[in-house]
Amino acid sequence: MSNAFIESLAGYNESEWLAAVASLAADIHTVDRDATQVWFRFYPLDLVRYLNSAEDLEEAKKGLAMQGDFGLADKIDTSHRFLYGHRFWPQVKAAITARAEGGEAAAIADEIRSIAKQVAADAKSKESLTLGIAAVGLMTLVQVGPDAFKAAPGIAAKPSGLMTKSPETIVAERAKDDSQGIFGFLKTVDKEFSVVRDEYSGGRFKVINEEEIASASQKDHSQDWQSMDERCWDGPVPIECTSASCGTCWVGVLGGAEKLSEPSARERKQMKVFGYNQPEGDKPFIRLACQAKATGNVTIVVPPWNAVFGKKVRQNVEESELEPATTSAKKLRETIASAVSGE
Repeated sequence: MSNAFIESLAGYNESEWLAAVASLAADIHTVDRDATQVWFRFYPLDLVRYLNSAEDLEEAKKGLAMQGDFGLADKIDTSHRFLYGHRFWPQVKAAITARAEGGEAAAIADEIRSIAKQVAADAKSKESLTLGIAAVGLMTLVQVGPDAFKAAPGIAAKPSGLMTKSPETIVAERAKDDSQGIFGFLKTVDKEFSVVRDEYSGGRFKVINEEEIASASQKDHSQDWQSMDERCWDGPVPIECTSASCGTCWVGVLGGAEKLSEPSARERKQMKVFGYNQPEGDKPFIRLACQAKATGNVTIVVPPWNAVFGKKVRQNVEESELEPATTSAKKLRETIASAVSGE
């Protein structure tokens, strides 16, 4: 791959990347519009560069109260599985690899469009369906480097479950709510909805009307969630404090954002503390599961890690805002560790 191509893309900071993706959002199919934005928050460039510059990586992670499996090195082919465009990953990887043999890259948005157009032609699809995954592919290259990117197999998971449907059908299904029966219109009926965690397997759990997603998650013992994610010791969503103090339960919202309660002042402040870097809005695509109350079906994706990096990485949080969150998170983790060890 051309050093000039890599270096020109790597010359942009995270804010410039996010601005480019935002400028393309209206042209990304609804099925992947929010999913693309969510992916860029799950794999933030600022955080990658902060950790790469650390003298002691493990100490740096501890300083951010980081848990789980952060980074793209072992997820080049899989991190974007929750995007509809994931099915085009083999073509995206091939197109980026070929493009990177040339000279300097164009402006970010132009480069994304160019790759998306090529992939759409190769896959006989629509550019609106390849824009999101093209953006993800280029950022993946920037974060993992040319050698690792080129060496990855470039295999996409075979669509299953809802992901076998058309993009329009997926969007429509995300908008639907579970039937409440013939008496569902009555105020005395306790309405019950679903939180969809995996559109491939159909994995979901029940949530009572106006119940927090984290609370509903804690009631689900349908399988051994911890065997899939060590942080999930009490349900399919990682949970520790339930009070917006630790950031463990952050999730991406792929569908149904309008059926979640608006973020409280505390949740908004804590999102800044945790470092999510998303636009202000009544229905954000990143939420804290312990604060978001559902009034209908919601489709989410759980990131494989969590951390408190607003101050050290974003450098836009006052010390007085940060201290309660990090202290609370640390104490909770020490308590859990002691309980597990039997001390």
